[in-house]
Amino acid sequence: MTVGAVAGGILAPYDPALQNPTLSVSGPSSSHLLGTDQLGRDVLSQLVAGTRTAVLGPFLVAVGCLLAGCALGMAGAFFGGWVDALVSRFADLVYALPALLIAIVAVGVLGGGYWVTAGVLLVLSIPGQIRLCRSAAMVQVRLPYIDAARTLGLSSWRTLSRHVLPNILPTVGATFLLDFVGALIGFAAMSYLGLGVSSGSPDWGRLLADGQTLIAENPWLAMSPAVLLCLTAACASLLGDWAQQRLEQRGARS
Repeated sequence: MTVGAVAGGILAPYDPALQNPTLSVSGPSSSHLLGTDQLGRDVLSQLVAGTRTAVLGPFLVAVGCLLAGCALGMAGAFFGGWVDALVSRFADLVYALPALLIAIVAVGVLGGGYWVTAGVLLVLSIPGQIRLCRSAAMVQVRLPYIDAARTLGLSSWRTLSRHVLPNILPTVGATFLLDFVGALIGFAAMSYLGLGVSSGSPDWGRLLADGQTLIAENPWLAMSPAVLLCLTAACASLLGDWAQQRLEQRGARS
């Protein structure tokens, strides 16, 4: 999936936008391994090229969620008082909203688009990371080494980045990939509803929507993006479990 996201345009056997009206919808053949869609475009080429839009947006959402959630969660746990109250109320407010419904309304009002979807999903995904980072950091700020750091006059930034963050990294690292999976499904849902990528752009969610009405003529048009979405989500979840175990083992050895 990573290779496809980086070099999908090069690996695609055909130009994903190349139309061949004489073919229309057709099943798999030697020249088109997964057949063609209603405009005669090669399905495999669209899948490979669509990996970038399917993976890049969720990855950036997960990165932004990790950075913002950790910063706000650790700040609330470390400083307490009105900072913690403000961060916690923000997380509670956004977390209480129905995320998918709010995303559909917000993206629809703002006019849709790929990066608008990314921004909306980022805001709606941050509260979960804030809660998790805050809970993990609350355990750390009560330990003696934090009092020692304050006594030595270390800055808040140094204490949080050099001492607190490494100790909560195993938990945070695992949720990064879970946030990626959530954003992956969110992007696919938005594209399926016509609110994500622009019309005609290769994308797994868009392919799934287009292939639903043509499943009798070419079932691979709908099945292949669905299989790739499930496979990518499963791989990310397994990788998250593996990363958490490795980080916990490393922390135990150190």
